[in-house]
Amino acid sequence: MDYATLKSLKPSEFEDAAGGYRTVGDMASQVKDDLEQQIAAGMRKTLEGEAVDAAVVQLRKLAANFHYTQVECALITTALNSLAYELRAAKDKLDAAVEDAEAEKFSVGSDGSVSYPAAGDKADGKVPEGGTVHGSAKGKPTNQPIDPTGDANDTADALERQAANIHPNPNFGRAVAIANRIAQAVYDATQADEKWAPKLRKLKADDDLTVAAEDWADAKQDTGGVRSGAKKYLDEIKPPPKGGDPESNADWWKGLSEQEKADYISMYPNSVGKLNGLPADVRDEANRAVFEEKRAEYQTQYANIPEEPKPKYVPSGRTMRYSDEWLEWHQKYEGKKAHLKSALEGMEAIQKRFDRTGEDGLPEAYLLGFDPKGDGRVVLANGNPDTADHTALYVPGTKTHLGSIGGDLNRGSTLWKESRALLPGGKISTITWFDYDAPDQIPNATSDNYAEKAAPTLREFLDGNKAAHEATTGGTAHTTVIGHSYGSTVIGDAAKYRSEYADTWSDPLPVDDVIAAGSPGMQAEHAADLGIDPDHMWAMKAGGTGSDDWFVREGGRNVGLGGHRVIPTDSEFGGHVMESDSSDHGGYWKVDEHQRPSVSLKNQARVIVGDYKGVTLE
Repeated sequence: MDYATLKSLKPSEFEDAAGGYRTVGDMASQVKDDLEQQIAAGMRKTLEGEAVDAAVVQLRKLAANFHYTQVECALITTALNSLAYELRAAKDKLDAAVEDAEAEKFSVGSDGSVSYPAAGDKADGKVPEGGTVHGSAKGKPTNQPIDPTGDANDTADALERQAANIHPNPNFGRAVAIANRIAQAVYDATQADEKWAPKLRKLKADDDLTVAAEDWADAKQDTGGVRSGAKKYLDEIKPPPKGGDPESNADWWKGLSEQEKADYISMYPNSVGKLNGLPADVRDEANRAVFEEKRAEYQTQYANIPEEPKPKYVPSGRTMRYSDEWLEWHQKYEGKKAHLKSALEGMEAIQKRFDRTGEDGLPEAYLLGFDPKGDGRVVLANGNPDTADHTALYVPGTKTHLGSIGGDLNRGSTLWKESRALLPGGKISTITWFDYDAPDQIPNATSDNYAEKAAPTLREFLDGNKAAHEATTGGTAHTTVIGHSYGSTVIGDAAKYRSEYADTWSDPLPVDDVIAAGSPGMQAEHAADLGIDPDHMWAMKAGGTGSDDWFVREGGRNVGLGGHRVIPTDSEFGGHVMESDSSDHGGYWKVDEHQRPSVSLKNQARVIVGDYKGVTLE
């Protein structure tokens, strides 16, 4: 870029272009939502059969195209705004330098040179003549720090100062300084142009109508490239409070402009998706981008695992042994393959829940948390908790992992359907909350360590849910938290979190009702010890002596997960023991072949909607 080009440049044109791409992205987002939440959902409400299932699959693919368009347009918007930001900074430097030249009665040439008039003390009867100087840039943008150890630029500066001091025309030094500023501005603009031109060219999709795993992997790379290039621009956006509580996070988000919000979601989807206190639709948008990128990443990794070598066994004397090739493959890939397969199965379960929107009236899903690492993390809401009058949070227990999450998501959906049946037209949200490292096996569940580590995370999510609801409606929702098995132990530790050093329960769990199903103990002898009103503490058990539920409850009592051998279904714990017709530990959410709810399910739903008189007790 040269001086004349920068002089005539209008950074606002790049911002206008960014605004155009943002409009396209917003339109794509709206179409995606309409396809998923209205068109597909409407078909699910009124039609059944294989044809509908096939149509929903096609609509999902179309929605994926629009989602990809939305993500890419957001990247282009941020890239163009960042380019405009850097060009404007360079243009402002140039304009300021030209204004200073005019104030000095200097003239600036079309090549950026600066001409200065004659001035100074006469020598041999003549005033020192004027002249023309060309500036030089320091070789780095002027807003970057100079190496304190010194470099060639420092030497050049020293020589220029020396030349200015001995030059007979006092205008010379001022002209050189202005010319250098002009040169630096042109250099900065050139650097911005050369940095962003290839990045913008890369933000181009394949010329087909299929959004494949490769496209989402490319989108993730694009995000990293734009984020690194846009650092100066993004640094102008106030970051979320470090270690902020949900209320602080909510205030930070409200303080951003619409463009700043869009930029932050585009560049930091993983961070935004985890911020408690932010609106559910914002977290959902961010987490769905992470979900698509991670699914593409895992699909690619899974596809690239070499096939299991054959033969698996080879003769060894009179017996058989594993082949060396198979042992090498097993050591290198078996564990990775199992993890990827399990994670992909969990992601498919999440996608199936997205696709079920509208089925039997099921509302839109909000992905409030997602991470496939390790055993995985999933937080998914049926209906918007920010606007719900009644919200229920279900916490699963031992052996929960991403690959098994489908069953837990179904329980959340079942709770929503039955609660809505009891309160037709009511605003209800049910959340499956799996955002902790659950014990992998029963022996691990004998320790409180897993629950203790999970407690802060659950507590902060509940606080965030409350803050987001208050920011949206100005009030609070009736909230119920349901713990199944070890999940109830997590709730018990969450209730103690922040309050364990207080003389009184000044900071109780921000919920109205607590349900413990098949609980091995909540680390307390009485509900009141957890700051829970006994009138709003509910428990249920399944099967008789010798059932798997009995073994869980009695096992927890005996290993100390209760308080002084007291568990929630004991009368000493306080609260209410609800009637249950579940015959096994996992049967609390069953419906029969005619979709009629079990007594266990119906009682939970009655608590969720606040119909306490309708609850049947043992």
